[in-house]
Amino acid sequence: MSAHSRTRLALVLTLALPATAAAQAPVAATTLDQVIVTGTRASDRTVLESTSPVDVLTAEDLRRATGPSGELGSALQALLPSFNFPRQSNSGGADHVRAAQLRGLSPDQVLVLVNGRRRHTSAVVSTDSKIGRGTTPVDFNAIPVGAVARIEVLRDGAGAQYGSDAVAGVVNIILAGGAEGGALEAGYGLHHTRLEPIGRRLSDGQTGHAHGQAGIALGDGGFLRLGAGYQQRNATNRAGFDQVPPWDQTPANLAVQGRRNYHLGDGDSRQLDGWFNAELPLPGDAALYGFGTWHQRDTEGANYYRYPEGEANWPQVYPHGYRPVSVGENLDVGLVAGVRGRLGAWDYDASLDHGANEFTYRLRESLNASLGPDSPTRFRVADYRFAQTLANLDFSRGFAGAGADHVLALGAEFRAERYQTGAGDPASYAAGPYRDRPAGAQAGGGLTPQDQANLRREVASAYATVSSSFGEAFSTDLSARYEHYQDFGGQFTGKLAARHAFTPRLALRGTLSSNFRAPSLAQVGFESTSTGYNAAGQLVQGRLLAVANPIARALGARDLDPEQSHNLGLGLAARIGERLDLSLDLFQIEIDDRIALSEAITGDALAAFVAANFDVPALESAQFFVNAADTRTRGAELVANWRDHLAGGRLLLTGAWSYAKTELEHIVATPPQLSALDPSYVLFGVEERNTLTDAAPRTRALLSASWAGHRWNLLARVQRHGSARRVFDFGGGFQPEQRYGAEWQLDAEVEYAPAPGWSLALGGSNLTDAYPDRSNEDIHYFGNLPYDVLSPLGSNGRYLYGRVRYAF
Repeated sequence: MSAHSRTRLALVLTLALPATAAAQAPVAATTLDQVIVTGTRASDRTVLESTSPVDVLTAEDLRRATGPSGELGSALQALLPSFNFPRQSNSGGADHVRAAQLRGLSPDQVLVLVNGRRRHTSAVVSTDSKIGRGTTPVDFNAIPVGAVARIEVLRDGAGAQYGSDAVAGVVNIILAGGAEGGALEAGYGLHHTRLEPIGRRLSDGQTGHAHGQAGIALGDGGFLRLGAGYQQRNATNRAGFDQVPPWDQTPANLAVQGRRNYHLGDGDSRQLDGWFNAELPLPGDAALYGFGTWHQRDTEGANYYRYPEGEANWPQVYPHGYRPVSVGENLDVGLVAGVRGRLGAWDYDASLDHGANEFTYRLRESLNASLGPDSPTRFRVADYRFAQTLANLDFSRGFAGAGADHVLALGAEFRAERYQTGAGDPASYAAGPYRDRPAGAQAGGGLTPQDQANLRREVASAYATVSSSFGEAFSTDLSARYEHYQDFGGQFTGKLAARHAFTPRLALRGTLSSNFRAPSLAQVGFESTSTGYNAAGQLVQGRLLAVANPIARALGARDLDPEQSHNLGLGLAARIGERLDLSLDLFQIEIDDRIALSEAITGDALAAFVAANFDVPALESAQFFVNAADTRTRGAELVANWRDHLAGGRLLLTGAWSYAKTELEHIVATPPQLSALDPSYVLFGVEERNTLTDAAPRTRALLSASWAGHRWNLLARVQRHGSARRVFDFGGGFQPEQRYGAEWQLDAEVEYAPAPGWSLALGGSNLTDAYPDRSNEDIHYFGNLPYDVLSPLGSNGRYLYGRVRYAF
């Protein structure tokens, strides 16, 4: 950060703190007296009394933390320093479904619950992204922010308590309920920024939203709460001027030199949301309940530009070249129904849960060059669908014994999963009569009939948990679970967590757990065929192969093993006086057999081998999933809150800091089948090692100040996003890299209540218009992509907004 930037930041802070507010509310401003339901079966545990670190984020925190995109994932990144939610561009499916990280681990190593029930994942495999590469993450943005009452984030392994995938932690999203009141809200904002690579000021990313919710009474003490919303967001573009790669510098191509031919930023998006949460009392101390979410989102993504004179273009169709636009049609549905009550001394809860994600991937302004000038320019590339159905039965009861109070919980879960992919239009994958031209739709050849997958599996599990309180000073949570996968067999996991209070205000806590994550169905069976440009700019036709594919087997692929982790945690929680509370937690997570995509295997040796041994079209690039490495992640998290009264209002100062460093303990060896083809081939190389270790920032820090009075709410916050490192392997020993430095971000908001129920807000995110470091000449792709996708700061610049809200 330059001296000028630091001076400007200090000046804005000086002006903002006494009179404005952060566009995102207090960072993880957890009240230590808040009762939690995540991570324990005890019904009266507070955050201070928790045996594991838990953050509680309120609806008000989240509403003011969504930033310019109005996304739940963005709100969590703003409020939780250990949560990373990068904005990726030119990244295939990641342009449409954003992946989140907790504690620097992979997106599929965090378990997401809604009202305590497992949430389904997206159907889209992120094969072209950097963060979350090779995963099918939960789509946080498919859950409307307005539907959330609070979120509890357990920052600890919890596989024995909640099942597989809870390696880094658990995010439990609790929906709003109650029969009284409601709210209506509308807002509008836009980016207003100076883009230094082109020396211009831009206004784009115009975003408007409107949503509302209301509750009605059902029976005697029941409720039905409903909500709906709409959002429209325009694209942003931070691309630079095209210098044209040397190998493409023909007279026709040089005619487009100096233009902004590429796109770097967010695409257009439109979304509709609906949700409900209901409960109906029954005779005999029982109740029926149900909740659900519905989300439809249409998004656009960016792809590399195709020059006028090149084998991927026909000038008769695109005389000035073209840039294909990917289009995602995303439908996400979740529905849960259940009954809970009491049988004698036991509380019971039985539920049925169904969730599904359907994603249709399309291309427009594209071309299948092998079909000639008559090729279509619009294609349906593929259909993806993931569905899971769960049945849960849980029992719990309290009892006393051995001088302690205990809560025993027993339960069982049955889960059925299905993953399907559908072929694209025939023209999207066809190899036409023009053999000297690339086959398939540019920027993502369609799934072929041979790529289609239809996979199912069943998972059954049983668990037991005992939460105990031995007086006021000592408490424990002990959990064990057996989980059996139809395709991977059985696995035991366990967890022991304990807390000792030296005084009513100071406690030491520690955890020890084993956790488990089976390969997703997509990682087992997903296949795709693509034609596009690699990172070095060459046109490549390639396939991502399932591990059971004969070609993959011949290259050394093996059946995937589940990931297994061992987690250690040690923490301190304290209340100092009546104003200050803080927590400090240290952790270590060792994971064996982490699953990742192999490096892209390319070159003449591969093409000759496939042509000689398999009856398939020429193959220039191949990848498949592997158990790539054993890793160890060590880190620390600090959260502190200061509460006071000032000028007739309530003052809250919050600071948070996180650190997570992942190291490779063991790396899978390149199989002899691959080395025999070409000694230079590497199964797990520098790019994928970089993805697991230091592509995500190791540190983040947040400092916020909020003041709430009778009519005014003022908030301000500074975030520091740590440095990250990017490595490419362009072949031939050329492996450029760059470290992107830490960046600061200032957000502010002022809210005024002119009348009961009404509030008006004005604010901004990234008010100092900060950007990440610009990519060097080895990485910026000839001036077109001046910023990389790694920084959580993003590359959209300053965002300004206004909001009106009426609560009744």
